[in-house]
Amino acid sequence: MNFLKEFESCLPQKLRQKFVSLDTPFAIQTYLDSMSYVGEERDRSPLNVMLDNQSHCLDGGFLAALCLWRIGFKPLLIDIVPYPGEDDDHVLALYQIEGRWGALAKSNYVNLGFREPVHKNLRELVMTYFEHYVAIDQKKVLRGYTRPLDASRYVHLNWALDEEGANALYYKHFYGRPAVPLVSKSMVKRLSLVTDRNYKSETLFTDLSQSFGNREE
Repeated sequence: MNFLKEFESCLPQKLRQKFVSLDTPFAIQTYLDSMSYVGEERDRSPLNVMLDNQSHCLDGGFLAALCLWRIGFKPLLIDIVPYPGEDDDHVLALYQIEGRWGALAKSNYVNLGFREPVHKNLRELVMTYFEHYVAIDQKKVLRGYTRPLDASRYVHLNWALDEEGANALYYKHFYGRPAVPLVSKSMVKRLSLVTDRNYKSETLFTDLSQSFGNREE
């Protein structure tokens, strides 16, 4: 059976209807935004994300990529990363229209989600997250991004349905790849802190108990 059709067949009727109704990137993003964000250790398969109606950036990102695949885009994902120990990484599902890049993402932060497909390359796209990628100490911490992973190459892992297969994809193939740097060490030294006013804006609707440095691990 086709990978996407098998996924669809495993959904209860209402969720199957929801899945097939997600016919644009923005509709997919709206669905991600409707879910609870829970920054837990468990990394769900896309099936379990939909069944449980909750996600974080990793498993939400892979569900987004699966939904994009169903409507004709490649299921491409990148990881945008801070220095280790400064904050969480953040997963983006990519799509491209007329040669321009956009992105979907599940986030605890309002400005780290959807991007319109107007960016001419990945660096330009990723840099739109720079001013918004803020740690709880109000530092701007985005430092690099990985090259795209095409999740359609890993159907043998049955990652859409099987949580063990999903985690094999996440940790053996997606995480740990070298990052393309965005800023130099001298640039980092010159970065200003985010002002109190801007930090309040960046964390609007954010559950700070789920943020890196605050949540219980």
